[in-house]
Amino acid sequence: MVQCKVRNRKSLHKTILRALLPAAIGFGALATVATPSPAAAKKFKIFLSMSYIGNDWQAEAENEIRALAASSSMKDKVDLRIQVAGPNAQRQIQQINSMVQAGADAILVYPISPTALNAVVKEACSRHVIVAAYDSVISEPCAYNFHIDQRLWGQNQANWLVKELNGKGNIVIISGVPGTSVDLLRKQGEQDVLKNYPNIHVVAQANGMWSQAVARTELSKIIATHPWTGIDGVMMQAGCYTANSMQIEAGIAVDKVRPCGGEASNGGRIQMLPVGTKVDGANGTYRPMGARRTSSGSQNFSGALALKGVVAKLEGGTIPQLTVIPQALVTNDNIKLCQTGSWAEMKAGCNVFQPSLISNPGWFASIYSPDVPEVGVQGALTGKPEQ
Repeated sequence: MVQCKVRNRKSLHKTILRALLPAAIGFGALATVATPSPAAAKKFKIFLSMSYIGNDWQAEAENEIRALAASSSMKDKVDLRIQVAGPNAQRQIQQINSMVQAGADAILVYPISPTALNAVVKEACSRHVIVAAYDSVISEPCAYNFHIDQRLWGQNQANWLVKELNGKGNIVIISGVPGTSVDLLRKQGEQDVLKNYPNIHVVAQANGMWSQAVARTELSKIIATHPWTGIDGVMMQAGCYTANSMQIEAGIAVDKVRPCGGEASNGGRIQMLPVGTKVDGANGTYRPMGARRTSSGSQNFSGALALKGVVAKLEGGTIPQLTVIPQALVTNDNIKLCQTGSWAEMKAGCNVFQPSLISNPGWFASIYSPDVPEVGVQGALTGKPEQ
């Protein structure tokens, strides 16, 4: 059972969530209560509107949506069409208008802003088009939203790092894509915690765009004026793998690498494994080193889950206005290597993949959900369905 709660806050979080229903049901339950209507025989025209795509997370999320649409359970129901607006709200508005005009039955959206799309989304809803946002949020009440609690994500990372540092030290923060609800809420969550620790000093911050490459560029600029000798910990929406690698490249011993609270990249999780762990395909800094980490992220399958939801709705079922997806928190205590990356292994709890299977260390490992068994490793990698 998935539950959600709207907090009474004078904050962006309240603005985003106050119009959404206060409870959500799990997708397992949804599958049993949805009653197909005659429309179920129709192949639904569903558009995907993507905004910023310059990172591994977005590519994986798109692949997982493609994989679900191509699966045996969906391929005869879904006509999926994809457009990319980039980090431009006006262009995304124009594309959504065009999708409605083209006869969309439903539109999946990664919104560049929680509020900028409200008018066009309201207009789409008035024309009986279902609009669902994944990961990032649309605050228009008629939209459906599928995401983790992003503010809680920020709180989790900050709480872990503060504990690792015993409440004092200098830290660097690398955030995400500016303007998105994800980035804004995560920053709020971090500040919820850090304001209580006056001996934790944020010495530098930068936008990392949820990209390992951008994180390296921005962190390199920071290190030029704030060397590692003056940094005790790092908090990164994406880039812990990169931060660890940069320290090794700078000659810092493995056991002296600074603790990092951040994303679910496979490279960062491989680095979390104890030194000496046998992995296939390890190379360079893409290897076990016992790095102190907490690893979590927006679940990559949120877009696929949204697709499953809108199809259920189009078939006559009922879905919650807000689905809050549980966060998978991985630490050095529960990191578990997948030997083959099979669905059965993921179901049994493995959460990091062999470098020989995942050659890109920036690839995000948070792909498992019992609610979308159609999507596995190959779905995230190539868009090929699991079954």
